[in-house]
Amino acid sequence: MEFTVSFNEQANRFEAVTDDGTLAGFTEYHVEGETVVMPHTVTEDGFEGQGVGSKVVKAALEAARGDGKKVDPKCPFVASYIERHQEYADLVA
Repeated sequence: MEFTVSFNEQANRFEAVTDDGTLAGFTEYHVEGETVVMPHTVTEDGFEGQGVGSKVVKAALEAARGDGKKVDPKCPFVASYIERHQEYADLVA
């Protein structure tokens, strides 16, 4: 299944949405000074195991990098993602 990932500014999160508009998952994203705090990631029921969490976290990390921010990975999934993808290790505050 294909997902579109985008930043929902009103909800302060990156969201993965299916072609029919169904929310598949999200990761929260809060800017605090020069740091992006990422406290929580959710994959909605029925979308587990399809890479939804990884897609939203990657998008959030790329956005932080593009904005020159550091990341505080409070969410265990985000911390684990960074551990598995060392190209993002330099972002950790």
